[in-house]
Amino acid sequence: MIDMLAALQPLVVGAVLVWSARVKLVSRHAATAAGRSALTRLLGQRRALPAYRLLGGVELTLGALLLLPPVHRLEAVAAAVLAAGFLGFLAYSRRAAPASSCGCLSATPTPVTDRSLARAGLLLAAGGLAWTATDGWSTALADRPVAAGAVLLAELAAVVTLSPELDRTWLLPLRRLRARLTHPLRGGAGVPLLATVQQLQLSDAYRRVAPLLRSDVREHWDDGDWRFVGHAGRYQGRPMTAVFAVPLADRAPDAVRVAVVDDATGQTLLSLAATAPPTGPRLPVAPA
Repeated sequence: MIDMLAALQPLVVGAVLVWSARVKLVSRHAATAAGRSALTRLLGQRRALPAYRLLGGVELTLGALLLLPPVHRLEAVAAAVLAAGFLGFLAYSRRAAPASSCGCLSATPTPVTDRSLARAGLLLAAGGLAWTATDGWSTALADRPVAAGAVLLAELAAVVTLSPELDRTWLLPLRRLRARLTHPLRGGAGVPLLATVQQLQLSDAYRRVAPLLRSDVREHWDDGDWRFVGHAGRYQGRPMTAVFAVPLADRAPDAVRVAVVDDATGQTLLSLAATAPPTGPRLPVAPA
């Protein structure tokens, strides 16, 4: 079993590296992703994008070598070294530039989290295990196709689960499905959703963005002391999602916050923090 696991690791690491290289080399948002990453702090604004592209080239080359048999031990060692570099860079990003984006598997702005570090650790372990392989991945797949396929699916699922930047692909649709299948007035923290909706509709944040909204509550979830409520809408002609943050313990409408997020790019178009009702003119938000 260990021999089969070791033989399959080049496929897992290679697939992840090629996917990561696609973001850095092909995505039209690569320059923006590089600017959001800690490369800007580490190398400077002018060198961040060339370094980002160069890393993508290294990932593509090494990923292709791992995917194309035969796989040599030197390639597995290089994959482990690259994964160790990822782990070190992410740790640096989290400490020196906590507001920076990972820029790993997607151009979507995503801060470095424990999940990002765990994914880099998983790739490091996979690279180290691949170094011990005695057979190629093609032999492992031919000898035990069902077991090998199950292992590959499980590992790739683990990579996706540990990738916050991919949440929009699988986690948000699951949350929307849960919202459709569960009672819409039942809250997960003991606070009815209806009470949350009433609180946010009385808030100044809701009144400011109300002209942009095009739906009722589409999704909601609890995280710690906050409940997040999503509405679909349009901002300057672009599809967007208005995400309201409503404190579960504070019933004051003025504690509600809102962020307007572009559905296509994940960019925050408008953000209103919890404040007391303004005495001056309101922020002009024209309907799209």
